[in-house]
Amino acid sequence: MEVQVKRLEGSWDLGYALHKHTLSSVPIGHNEYGYLQFDTTRSEPGEALYQLKYRSDWTQVEPLAAQVQTTLLPLFGKTDLIIPMPASTTRDRQPVNELAKELGRITGIPVFDNIIVKAPAPAGSPQLKNLNNREEKDAALQGRFSINPSINNEGCWNALLLDDLFDTGATMDAVCQALRTYRKINQIYAAAITWK
Repeated sequence: MEVQVKRLEGSWDLGYALHKHTLSSVPIGHNEYGYLQFDTTRSEPGEALYQLKYRSDWTQVEPLAAQVQTTLLPLFGKTDLIIPMPASTTRDRQPVNELAKELGRITGIPVFDNIIVKAPAPAGSPQLKNLNNREEKDAALQGRFSINPSINNEGCWNALLLDDLFDTGATMDAVCQALRTYRKINQIYAAAITWK
């Protein structure tokens, strides 16, 4: 899988993504329902992620997790646990959770998918993706994340926060702020499959 690693800036200690999600997207006209169609070219990680998220192609989990292991994990310090980012869309199977579980399986690093608790958005509030700027997103995320103190052993641990698609970083920043309040978390590393 061809990658083009990019450093991600935010409130985490160090962060990287494998590749840009969409390389080009050209309008090609409207379909029979009046919706504008595009000829879209994605990076290899972007296409694999698209197939996983929007086509439920679960065979993409293994190669994507393996790519995170070989490309991104060596860029971080010692990683003690993996935390998948909370999903923005409810699905029976969550792609990020599946990626985290597979990464945990192949690395032997424990996965904690219950440390971050996400409160529901207030009734009638717009979806995050429909907000126009970072300030609006930060305001919408204020106080939405809390900690479930589920690490039972003593110590202070380095956490890898895993996400699929990195956009403005507002959600990852909000989760990091919550994690910083948990005394058992030391360094926070951020990893994403692609960036927008």
